[in-house]
Amino acid sequence: MDIKAIAHNLTTHGIYGTYQIYEKRKAVRLKEEMSRLENERIMNLLQQRMQKKYSEEDREAAYAGELKSLFIKEVFPKIYAEESKKPVEHKVVFMERGAKLSLSLKYMRNYIKENTDYEVKTFILQVRVVSDEQYYKNAKEYIREAATAKAVFICTANDLMGYLKLRPETTYIQLWHGCGVFKKVGLSTADKKFGKTAEGHKEYPLNTNYSYVTVASPELSWIFEESMGIDKDSGIIVPTGISRTDEFFMPEFVKNCYTKLYEAIPQAKNKKVILYAPTFRGEVANCVSPDVLDVKLFAENLGDDYILIFKHHQSVRELPPIPEEYRNVFAFDMTREGNMNINELMTVADICISDYSSVVFEYSLFERPIIFFTYDIEEYIDERGLYYDFDEITPGPMFKTNEEMVDYIKHIDERFDKQEIVNFKNRFMCCCDGYSSERILALIED
Repeated sequence: MDIKAIAHNLTTHGIYGTYQIYEKRKAVRLKEEMSRLENERIMNLLQQRMQKKYSEEDREAAYAGELKSLFIKEVFPKIYAEESKKPVEHKVVFMERGAKLSLSLKYMRNYIKENTDYEVKTFILQVRVVSDEQYYKNAKEYIREAATAKAVFICTANDLMGYLKLRPETTYIQLWHGCGVFKKVGLSTADKKFGKTAEGHKEYPLNTNYSYVTVASPELSWIFEESMGIDKDSGIIVPTGISRTDEFFMPEFVKNCYTKLYEAIPQAKNKKVILYAPTFRGEVANCVSPDVLDVKLFAENLGDDYILIFKHHQSVRELPPIPEEYRNVFAFDMTREGNMNINELMTVADICISDYSSVVFEYSLFERPIIFFTYDIEEYIDERGLYYDFDEITPGPMFKTNEEMVDYIKHIDERFDKQEIVNFKNRFMCCCDGYSSERILALIED
């Protein structure tokens, strides 16, 4: 601290308070320095291994694999083992692999903050945003805190825990990021066009050491058992409902959603809302979003009564363009603009157009029309595979052309079958009743 800061703290906090601030800052600086030295040691060890194992021309190609192996198989288990010798603290840890906190984690975190006295720590690792080196350094700090946590919440598959010997006092809960699953994931795609090899899953398992995996309905249990390799009699899969759906049952939340919509899009006040929320295509690291919805056709036929909102998958980097003539007049892309998340957009949407995305599961809670734009269903099934006969379970019409969708919307009052949606909701979303977070919290405290 400089002289001015010391003088200010003495005036504000007194001598003892100033001393505490100094000690706290010293401890932070010491921790940062120790972490820096530890990271240097790890990277030096990696370089030594690379020099011994690979020729100079092969090192670049082998680097990412060796970096991953070192951290996941050696560094993380060692750190966890040492830290887990310490007592469990009255804290809860949330870990997000991506660039920002998912809605599943955000809602549960806020619920715990508002309803308990747990200290809450959040780690956003930023995979594929920062360098691999930085990602694993971020993960290292998460592992360190997780080792002394009462509970740990995650929402995606990850390979960080595969070699950890977890202490029994910590409850690990997989919230998952979607409410349901159409497209095959995890072990269900092993050795398929999309997904890791069986050997890859064995070496770096993606779903291990869970205490619980929360799902929206008992109907979905078998999918998570298959995709995660979880025994059906283990008691790990629990139909608690999905925490982030709780807000759909809150009148104040619904009211605020419409307020945000009208602030972002004043034209929406006298119009109905069509939400287009497709899933991505291709590998996650280089995925793209469909660019086949005909904005011009929709605008010319439906523009008097509707607006169209795009919400592409968050992993998509390059968003399909909206024709200039209709952009921010009839069609609005709120993937990154507009300050409304997918939960908020579903709340205000009168119609949802999607494809194989899990978004239709939570949207079914509103009992409103769903359209499935499955122009590439044969190719998609061939690449990804689906858990169900898609035509049998979809609670709405499947269309391959824009003309079919427009015609359906024009005659939606007489064609919409609400009972289809209700049946789907009761089958796949029956535990989402506004009290899911309460049941999930009980898993920790019990």
